Amino acid sequence: MSEHNPDRIVLWPGYFNSKLSRKQGRRVSKDSSVANPTLDTLALAARSVGLSKMKRDAEISHPKRPSLKEGRLWLSKKDLQSTLGVSSKEAAIKTIGSKWNTQQSDLKEKEEAAKKAGPKTGDRQARSQRKQIKSRGGSKRQKKQKWKL
Repeated sequence: MSEHNPDRIVLWPGYFNSKLSRKQGRRVSKDSSVANPTLDTLALAARSVGLSKMKRDAEISHPKRPSLKEGRLWLSKKDLQSTLGVSSKEAAIKTIGSKWNTQQSDLKEKEEAAKKAGPKTGDRQARSQRKQIKSRGGSKRQKKQKWKL
């Protein structure tokens, strides 16, 4: 474990997990939380807020969740102060969480709209109709009767 550095703060993806309770380690409200957060998506969310000085530590588990190797993200306090205008960890977590949640909900809406619209005009492979093969094991097949003369 690295020693304590007062110039940096650490963020864990579990802080933003909507499936965890506050007791289990979620630090933001349900409105600012996201489903299935990862270290890479946390870094992208921090970058979208405007933070540039960060360091990723992958394959490290949070002390409260030792079985999950979720990783952590180190952020510079000077960078927080200069870009976001905040110096506290809680304010940074709330800002990143709300931005991340809006990005995820916008992406979900776009996917639903694309699914509703259907395949594009020139996409023959997506437009082709494929016959479904029905399972033959459960149904009884009738034999053809031969005509007797």
